[in-house]
Parts: sequence; C-alpha cells; structure tokens
Amino acid sequence: MAAEIHSRPQSSRPVLLNKIEGHSDAVNAAVLIPKEDGVITVSEDRTIRVWLKRDSGQYWPSIYHTVSSPCSCMSYHHDSRRIFIGQDNGAIVVMENEFNICVYLTHCGCVCPAHQNRVSDMVFSLESEWVVSTGHDKSVSWMCTQSGSMLGRHYFGSWASCLQYDNDTQHAFVGDYSGQITLLKLERQTYSTITTLKGHEGSIGALWWDPVQRLLFSGASDHSVIMWDIGGRKGRTLLLQGHHERVQAVRYLQLTRQLVSCSADGGVTVWNMDSPREEAPQWLDSDSCQKCEQPFFWNVKQMWDSKTIGLRQHHCRKCGKAVCGKCSSKSTTYPVMGFEFQVRVCDTCYDTVKDEDRTALATFHEGKHNIAFMDMDPSRGLMVTCGSDRVVKIWDMTQVVGCSIATGFSPR
Repeated sequence: MAAEIHSRPQSSRPVLLNKIEGHSDAVNAAVLIPKEDGVITVSEDRTIRVWLKRDSGQYWPSIYHTVSSPCSCMSYHHDSRRIFIGQDNGAIVVMENEFNICVYLTHCGCVCPAHQNRVSDMVFSLESEWVVSTGHDKSVSWMCTQSGSMLGRHYFGSWASCLQYDNDTQHAFVGDYSGQITLLKLERQTYSTITTLKGHEGSIGALWWDPVQRLLFSGASDHSVIMWDIGGRKGRTLLLQGHHERVQAVRYLQLTRQLVSCSADGGVTVWNMDSPREEAPQWLDSDSCQKCEQPFFWNVKQMWDSKTIGLRQHHCRKCGKAVCGKCSSKSTTYPVMGFEFQVRVCDTCYDTVKDEDRTALATFHEGKHNIAFMDMDPSRGLMVTCGSDRVVKIWDMTQVVGCSIATGFSPR
C-alpha cells in the first residue's frame, strides 16, 4: 500500500518521504490535509480515498469511496472540509469529511450535472457559495452549492482545460486547448468577457492565481510557463522556459517569491522570482534578414532582383529580430529573460551576454514519475505529486524552497 522512504537530504533537492500505491488506474488529483497529516486522492478507477499517516510513518487508506464514473479532478476546501469531485460523465459530486476518533466520509446527496462531458477543473468559493468548473464540453459553468441550481455558463471554441478564480472580484481565468486564457467577470445569471491572454503556442495545462500580487501563472504543452501581470495591466510579462515536456502543474509561493512547476516527464523546476528579470521581446516580422539583409525564401522579388537563393528565417530570442542562420550561429542561456536552456541568439546579442548573465535563476529536480497534478502545503514544506503511473509521492521541499520562521517553514 504505502512504503516509507528513509532517505534524508544531502543537497538542496526534494526528498521523497513516502510513496503511496493502491489505485488501479491514473491518479488525477491528490491534496494534502494539513491538520490530520493526510492525503486525499481521486482516480480514474472511480475511487476517492483518504490516506492518513500512522505512527509507523506509513500512509494507509482510512476512507475508501466509489462513485459512478471515473474521477477527473478534485477541489478540497480546507476550512469547510468539503470535497468537490469532478467526473468523466460531467457531474460534480459534493462530499463532506470529518476527522475524529472514528474517521468517516458522509455523502451530501448533491450530484450536480455541471457539464455534458468530462469535468477538467473546478474551484469552490465559500464567500459566494459557488462552484465554478470547466469541462470538455467547451464550457465554464458556475453553480450555487446551497440550491444546486445552475447560475450561468459560457462556451469556448475548444476544450476548457483549467481554471482559477478570484473570490474578491469574482473573476475567472479559464485556460483552453487552443492556448488561450480568457478572463471572465461572473455574476448571478450573467457574465462579461474582460480580455483574452494570448502567448502560449500549445494547450494550457495549468493555472495559478496569486491574489496578493495579482499575478497569474500559466503552464502549457509548449513546455513553457508565462507570468501575467494582471494587477499592473501589462498582460504578458515573463516567459519561462525550463521544461522538456508539457507543464501540467504550477504553484507560486508568495512568501519566498518562488514558482514551482511540474511537467509530464517528471521534471520539477523551482524558479527564483525575486530576482530582476527582463521581458522577452516580441518576434519581429521581416521579408529579409535584419542583420545582413539577405532575402528569406518567400521573398521571391528580392531573390529575383539579387539573383540569390532565399534563406530560412530564425529569430533572436534576446532582441526579437528576424535573422538568417549565418547571422545567428550561436546559442546561449539567458536566465534573466527566462531562458534556462540554450536558445538561438544573433551574433551581436551573443557578444553582449556576459558570464554572470548566464547564472541560473532556477533549480531543476527529477520527480521520476509522470506528474499530472501537484499540491503543496507551504506551512510544512510538503509537496504531493501524482499522475498516470498510479503512484502518489510525498516530498519534503524545505531544502529547495527555503526554511525559516519568516517563511513559515520549520525543519523536519
């Protein structure tokens, strides 16, 4: 069922504390329960399980509940101890759990038909008593948990994949498979579209909203993370490239000014967001190289006039200019602009990059399993990851994301 891992940190890296096995299919969500030192998991095998840590250090399934359809996502509200489970058939099941001498799970009798297809993400707002959810029926919906009635729905052009919600302003951020993020203002019985954020070149896999600094973080299948300055109304601000696979989970730690992102290949990247950074430039359009003025292969007129063969177009990641391969023969890292891996730059920009400019502003770690979902408890420095390999892993992150009274962390 569960095996204790007794390794301790020898360097600044995540330490695997526990590995929980028991599900017979992919685990789509796992949430840490701070007070009881437990984990709630939901799976494609149609089960909801609560694992509590015993005196032996092992996690055992204290609660086991089966529903009618595969569990696609989950939202756990810590204060009210309500669990919201999205299902493959489009329904949302609402449950309550209590932890005392006799641990039990009570069904609220509330099964809400929120979508016509798989529920992809959801958020519960205690202030408004709403459940906001997204689904593969290309919609976002919001329902009243007190009456069980549907309040509103908005449709998109593609699957709605992930969601974040601001309780104070009732704004919803919805990511979809086209790579767009739509900002909606939700009201009872109505809504308005505020703006659409475009910057990713692949489907949105994860969103995280920080209401304090009013920053939105998005991860996508283009292997990148973007930080959007919503409060400053600047739109796209920082592009972060530090993954080799689809980014499927992001979490911003406001106290330590660090961003944790996880990808499908098990990569865990911790970004230092407290250092000064530069915004990556927009790529410029040109029919010829903006360095040597040689035509690109679609510029037939200039090729004919100069009797030359057209060249392939590239872009310098540092200045954004359209250049040919000869004028951009070098590559470099440039972490201050979010490029932790080698990227193509023009020869002029390469000469301006100093050795200190190549100092990494992120650390890279290996989760050694597919990570489809991640949750963190910053007060204890714990992280839980899960995915299609049916395994749930619990990590000690205090050596990676900081350990001090100021951050609320305590040594384990």
